[in-house]
Amino acid sequence: MTTTSKHTRIAFSGAPGSPYTRKMLALMRYRQLPYRYLVGNDLKAGLPVAKPALLPTFYLHDEAGVLQAVTDSTPLIRKLDALSPERRVVPTDPVLALLDALLEDYADEWMTKPMFHYRWAFEADVDRASRIVALPMNIKCSEQEHAWIGQAFGGRQVSRLGVVGSNSETGPLIEASYRRLLGILERHFSVHDFLMGKRPGASDFGVYGQLSQLALFDPTPMALTCQVAPRVVAWTQLVEDLTGLEPRDEDWLNVSGCPDTLRELLHEVGRTYVPVMLANEQAHLAGVKEVNAEVDDQLWTQQTFPYQAKCLAWLRRDYHALSPADQAQFMGLIQGTGCEALFV
Repeated sequence: MTTTSKHTRIAFSGAPGSPYTRKMLALMRYRQLPYRYLVGNDLKAGLPVAKPALLPTFYLHDEAGVLQAVTDSTPLIRKLDALSPERRVVPTDPVLALLDALLEDYADEWMTKPMFHYRWAFEADVDRASRIVALPMNIKCSEQEHAWIGQAFGGRQVSRLGVVGSNSETGPLIEASYRRLLGILERHFSVHDFLMGKRPGASDFGVYGQLSQLALFDPTPMALTCQVAPRVVAWTQLVEDLTGLEPRDEDWLNVSGCPDTLRELLHEVGRTYVPVMLANEQAHLAGVKEVNAEVDDQLWTQQTFPYQAKCLAWLRRDYHALSPADQAQFMGLIQGTGCEALFV
């Protein structure tokens, strides 16, 4: 996919209640790429429809000049880096780039579980999300339509809790994982500006996207985050608009001096995300529709996601593309965290 030039305004549709929309909106601001942010069905009239229809959807011209609807934030970030390398978010060091990709996928595929759980498993959160999240798509709807949309949307989302693995037994596990993550990030941001150093990587925007809901919108996790991790709340507010940051090449994290807090984060990734991703891959290859994994000595069950198997394949592809020396350095970074099981 390509666009006419880096000065062409890139159109994409989304919604404020979508963590992936917020991820890409913050990224576009930081990258200082001209864009048109389309919220509401009326603004999307005449544009191609993505299959499946996901948020955010970018509208980019292919090599033949045909406008295409493109989704999936991870490859989109890399397309945009190729379009305009200034203020890129994929680190130039290949070892750091793979670490960044791993943490981005953790944010996209595991942090979304506490985001979805807190939003749809607590009465106050269900009430707020049902009334507000879908409203920007048709803000001029009647009161009757608003009530119907809220009831239908909220009911559908609550019914999908089990799809992502949230239930009465795993709820405490999900909440404990979020509390641990808050502690790690609070310690990290007391010393470091971003996960990837003094400038943000793709992983920073992935984490931000989920926190835009957990720390700034949904009442139950927002209250928790404000109480135990005020730096995380402030960091999330800062990452929303980084147009004023002037990054330098030397601002990337030095992989030979990986901070202890990132090692802590990798241990958390290995504790939760890794066993679920591996079990999902096995279920996908076996053609079964249900994943059974063990997380913290507890049974974890969710729907099988072919896309998560694709994410794991991308990470392994990038690992095998490294030189032998870089592979050794990367494995040295993650050794003992549980993450190494993804690559062996």
